Amino acid sequence: MNRRIEYKWRLREIMAARGLNNISDLLPLLTDRGITLSDSQIYRLVGQKPERMSLALLGAITDALECSVEDLCHFEAVSSNSRLRRTVGSTAEPISLNETIRPRRARVRPTDR
Repeated sequence: MNRRIEYKWRLREIMAARGLNNISDLLPLLTDRGITLSDSQIYRLVGQKPERMSLALLGAITDALECSVEDLCHFEAVSSNSRLRRTVGSTAEPISLNETIRPRRARVRPTDR
């Protein structure tokens, strides 16, 4: 049994709690702390869970929003089986791609002139 880490990215919620409703409100706060990001990078940072991030950016976000990393991310360790999971009572077998459902092979012949 393997364990993987899942997390919930709460940047948008914390921004809303601080009265920052647009991504353009966050941009000057990060610029004051030496972080220069494009509008599309800020949009992705606010709207999606980041897979990677520099510690300087994380520190600038937590300082600008006056929060901690625990406030920004909620981490949870989840156990997962590496085997294929099926629902209880599922009798569905894998689909076999036999000859009856495959299309017939086309034969290309020269045209008569």
